[in-house]
Amino acid sequence: MTSKSNLGILFLHALPLDGSMWAAQRHLLPNSSYAPTLYGFGQSAEEWAAEALSIVKGKRLIVVGCSVGGSCALEVAALAPDRVAALILIGTKARHRPDPEFREFALEEIAKGDRSGAWATFWEPLFSKKADPTVIDAARQAYVRLPKQDILRGVNVFHTRRSRDDTLAAFPGPVVFVSGAEDIAPGPEKTAAQALTAQDGMVEIIPDCGHYVPLEKPDQLSNIVRRVIYTLEVG
Repeated sequence: MTSKSNLGILFLHALPLDGSMWAAQRHLLPNSSYAPTLYGFGQSAEEWAAEALSIVKGKRLIVVGCSVGGSCALEVAALAPDRVAALILIGTKARHRPDPEFREFALEEIAKGDRSGAWATFWEPLFSKKADPTVIDAARQAYVRLPKQDILRGVNVFHTRRSRDDTLAAFPGPVVFVSGAEDIAPGPEKTAAQALTAQDGMVEIIPDCGHYVPLEKPDQLSNIVRRVIYTLEVG
């Protein structure tokens, strides 16, 4: 059994956002939840994982990651499999095929003076068409507040991350794959296929939701996290 006092949650954010995207979930283990902003942790997903792991000493972890944060969560599991009790991967693809041309295009667009073009091209389309406009605007404002160099670094980390399907297949604990029904990156079908490669994989598809489940459907995600906490505490 994993006692409540020994269990922590590490939340790892998506691009182009920061740790504040987990505001609706931080209360689930209020004294043992960590939601760092990753951009300053280094130039690779491996460096991000090592630094994030260092702030949660002495804890058995549920690692929750969205998009590039999910890739970072897999790096945490690869780095410290003895500390990671469960993974919750939202809009995450373990296998990565580099696309240098698209990477350069993205970096060029973000480097331009007007941030609205990059937002409209890369991130706003990832929200569901039914998403609350105030939620989308709050996310855009969070993006605008971040230094441009942080976003550039995050995009570079996303495009240079390693494939971690081997880590996914080897991980012995529960892995919950979460996808919005309207997500296009990677989307419900690819999410469900990945779950079959995990030893203890489960799938949760959230209706009327896009890529950013923590923002679009926070209550549904909180319920998923609660179930994982309960499983670890009683099992």
